[in-house]
Amino acid sequence: MKELPNFLRLLGGLITDMRVSTTDKLLVAGAVAYILLPMDFIPDFIPFLGEVDDIFLLVLALQRLIANAGRAVVQDHWMGDPKQLGSLDLERTLAAAAFFLPRRIRRRLKTIGRDY
Repeated sequence: MKELPNFLRLLGGLITDMRVSTTDKLLVAGAVAYILLPMDFIPDFIPFLGEVDDIFLLVLALQRLIANAGRAVVQDHWMGDPKQLGSLDLERTLAAAAFFLPRRIRRRLKTIGRDY
């Protein structure tokens, strides 16, 4: 959780950086808009899938944004410990952010993770 502000600053920096692809920025904006809109492609009343599709799209868009931005651009906007940036521990930060999901969804995500 303590690295979450650094990741948010990184996201803000990448979104405003002219070196980052407009397509990648639009995909993140689209994922955020999808989360905020009341209508979903997979309605929330469908157990599990309806509740995590929003997060899944956002994670995919963020991973693409960071991967396509390039290491130099990411380093320019990273304010945290450089060792954390070495592995860009996005998975751990997202797992911490998952704390805000309902408990049954967190349990289901942990179960899925064990299958791999």
